[in-house]
Amino acid sequence: MRKFFLKQIILILSKTSIMVGGQAVLNGVMMRVPGYYATAVRNPQREIVVNRQKHQSLVEQYSFNNILILRGFLHLIDSMKIGFKTLDWSAKISEEGQKSNKILDFLMTIFSIFFAISLFMGIPYLLTNYGLNNFFNNLNNDFIFNIVAGLLRILIFLLYLYFISRIQEVKQLFQYHGAEHKVVYNFESGKKINCNNSQKFSTKHPRCGTSFLFILMLITIIAYSFADSFMSYYNLISFNFFSRIIFHLSLLPLVAGLGYETLKFLAPRQNNYFVKLLSLPGLMLQNITTQEPNDKQIEVSIAALEAAFGDTLRNYQGKQYLADAVG
Repeated sequence: MRKFFLKQIILILSKTSIMVGGQAVLNGVMMRVPGYYATAVRNPQREIVVNRQKHQSLVEQYSFNNILILRGFLHLIDSMKIGFKTLDWSAKISEEGQKSNKILDFLMTIFSIFFAISLFMGIPYLLTNYGLNNFFNNLNNDFIFNIVAGLLRILIFLLYLYFISRIQEVKQLFQYHGAEHKVVYNFESGKKINCNNSQKFSTKHPRCGTSFLFILMLITIIAYSFADSFMSYYNLISFNFFSRIIFHLSLLPLVAGLGYETLKFLAPRQNNYFVKLLSLPGLMLQNITTQEPNDKQIEVSIAALEAAFGDTLRNYQGKQYLADAVG
């Protein structure tokens, strides 16, 4: 059950990083830099164990970097793949001596995806259908349907995050998420990377994956509303509960790509008033998804960053950077 909730969080927080970024894992942090990613975890003996991996993204492998939308979707797939891989590795380190059941882990992953689809698509659509049919005289308008369902999705998402944040292990995961942000801030500032300097920074980062997810939910409302209206107007699809879910799932690559391009466009414009306003909900959401870390957790995050850069870290220190996207 613990892995189930943690995999849900990975689905929520996973996002691509362009310069330096990462995500929290079980008892640790993963940091990703160009060409490499490294995961640092505290084992039961309280030692920091590090795993560094060379990595070339799908976009780099197939030269899709200049293809708008597609590169965003591939970045998201790549990030989720790394997220699950590092989560599984961190679980093995944190649970030394316990054998992993690959079949059970696979089934749990499938169930996690099914649960996410049911929670963020199935339930909003059922509630919207019920509300429009019973309180608005069977109103049949795809545009209105998707606006209502989208707002319900955001509400369900907020409630879901709030309730699982009460779980102790999820709360610890959010502390490591805060540690990751602080260390990335420290790196961006050009100051010497250590625990004292990192603790001076905020746990809330405007280019966090949480902000990406909020933008993604707004885009889904717009995209689904227009797409459904178009399909219905030309009688291309007669929507019912299941056909709508299948159609919307098929649009996810487009929606994810649009979300990535939007965040990529906004990232260097953080001083713009409109961009600050758009980033505000994501920052507020980080009141849940990030918590103040202790020094031991900061040490783990620093270990992950140092391992990811390896010997090249000295080439970056002392300079200021803008991490275009942070996990």
